[in-house]
Amino acid sequence: MNNNKELLENIKTSKKSKVEKSSAVSNPMAAQPKSVKAPSVPNVKKEESTQEKNIQITDPISNETANIVARINNFNTKKTSNRMYAGYLNNIKTTKIIDYTDLMQSLSSTLVEQKNVHSLFSAVHNIFVDKLNSLYTAFGVFHEKSKCINLKIFNSMGSTYTSKIFLSDESNPVIKCFKTSAPVVQNDNGFLNIPYLNKSSSLILPLISVNQCKGVMIVGKETLDSNIGLFSFIANYCALFLHNADLIEQTNKYANSDTLTSLYNHRGFQEVLSAELQKADANSTNLSIIMFDVNNISKINKEFGHAKGDEVIKLLAEKVKQNIRSNDKAGRYGGDEIAVILPDTNTADAKYLAEYITYCLSCCFVDDVGPVKVSVGIATYPECSRDQEKLLILAEQAMYISQAKGYKEGMSAIISSSDFNFWDDAALNSFAEIIAKRHAQLGINFEEELVHKFNNEQIISQNHLWEMANSLASAIDAKDPYTKGHSTSVSRYSEALARAINLPEDEVQRITLGALLHDVGKIGIPENVLKKPGKLDDDEWQIMKQHPVIGAEKVLAPNEALRDLIPMVKYHHEHVDGSGYPEKLKGEEIPLAARIVAVADTFHALISDRPYRKGMSVEKACEILKEGAGKYWDSDLIRHFIAIAPSLSTII
Repeated sequence: MNNNKELLENIKTSKKSKVEKSSAVSNPMAAQPKSVKAPSVPNVKKEESTQEKNIQITDPISNETANIVARINNFNTKKTSNRMYAGYLNNIKTTKIIDYTDLMQSLSSTLVEQKNVHSLFSAVHNIFVDKLNSLYTAFGVFHEKSKCINLKIFNSMGSTYTSKIFLSDESNPVIKCFKTSAPVVQNDNGFLNIPYLNKSSSLILPLISVNQCKGVMIVGKETLDSNIGLFSFIANYCALFLHNADLIEQTNKYANSDTLTSLYNHRGFQEVLSAELQKADANSTNLSIIMFDVNNISKINKEFGHAKGDEVIKLLAEKVKQNIRSNDKAGRYGGDEIAVILPDTNTADAKYLAEYITYCLSCCFVDDVGPVKVSVGIATYPECSRDQEKLLILAEQAMYISQAKGYKEGMSAIISSSDFNFWDDAALNSFAEIIAKRHAQLGINFEEELVHKFNNEQIISQNHLWEMANSLASAIDAKDPYTKGHSTSVSRYSEALARAINLPEDEVQRITLGALLHDVGKIGIPENVLKKPGKLDDDEWQIMKQHPVIGAEKVLAPNEALRDLIPMVKYHHEHVDGSGYPEKLKGEEIPLAARIVAVADTFHALISDRPYRKGMSVEKACEILKEGAGKYWDSDLIRHFIAIAPSLSTII
């Protein structure tokens, strides 16, 4: 019994020594010599040995009592090995000395390096734990829309928790701090509702910048000491960082927003689309773009004023915003064009949304205008294209085709870029219009894109080949308004001459197709040379003489189905006396098909109007051909052609 009393007295003495030690730790600068270095919190073993050492110095106790203390410490150490009990690690007291010089240097170097709010909060928490003996840190930012403070809590083990406290919970000290903009001291942290957070005192500080409370900062410590002023200083820094981040966000939002519709402007839309395409590529998902264009907007602006036109555009924007998903993005792509980005959406689903929006618009009547009518185009990644600019071009092209098709049963014709043949006249004309409009932005012209499309087209039939050739020839002739229909006429004349000399039918067809594309190389000739109203100077003439080679090597050679047409395209400007170009071939060195095309090409050039002369009559043109027979053109071919020339239609 006496032994038990003695043991009890020893335990009481041990507890008393701990209390005295705890009092000393509250002022570590006075309790320890400067040479003693404080251990870090995670180093449990070192901390325990220091603690045991301090106990022995403060109040030597019996070996039995020391063993009891050691067993208790060992129990605490094992208990914290489970992350579910991570908070208990903070029960182990430290003797860390606060080096204020080192603290300020850490603050200065760490805080200025942060680029976003999350990294700032994480860095501040690490400083609090490493330098100021904090157990946890929480940051709460006020959310205006939901009227709550969203808290993110970091503990000393690196775990994070989240909590939400609504402004209506006025009994919560966090709300009291936020509303009064004054610090609040709490003896516990139960108000955070985090079950695994170590029980401790809490200091709640307002984040104030420019007389506005942005949120709160909460610091958990075993005892709240004289560092409250320092914590307040850091809280103010965080508030200033938040304020600047908000300003930057608002500035960016303003810079990327359209003032009329509150949607993204063209620049903002492009940036969002780029980011969403990267996600779609990384996740191997679809992405669709819907483009809406208000019909007759120019007429509305002219007849009723721009205010009425703006009203129509705003109505379209509102209907789009009301019906898209939260992860969809919409922007004012052009003056009256609104585009929508639909992540993880295929063409069929995009069409469904477009149909619903156009239906909603048809139910809305604008004074003096009536129901709002729009044209709708859709393009889908990666089905239509993987390139951002080409995807937008295809969506816009589909929108133009929708406009051309008009309305059926009062509803818009919703067109996807996968619905139409690129070489269709309406498709080709709309494509040319888009490229011409965006030439400066893209740095390319319609002809370059057309050749690229031409060379990458998979030929599926002879009819398909003829459609493409006709479209390409029309695009070339369109570059020169004075030779409209030239390629088609030369093709028809060449076909007639080939039949007149009794060539086999398959050769006639080949010559007809080759003649249609004989000037395809002009697609690479600058328009200032091609459209010059007067005669070309020497330098310009040297440029013009390159078109047979450009046509053969740049346009036809890459396309296997068209390579047998190369001789006609490359050599139709050779002369039988060797004075032609590009290789100065003579007589029968020039392929027969090229000699046929040369006669047809010259005849149509003679009878066509030019800026500097009127087109000749058939008789006069035939006289010139006779004079050049044997010198420029094959004499036998000239004889046959003159015989059939009067029967050829000369209406151009």
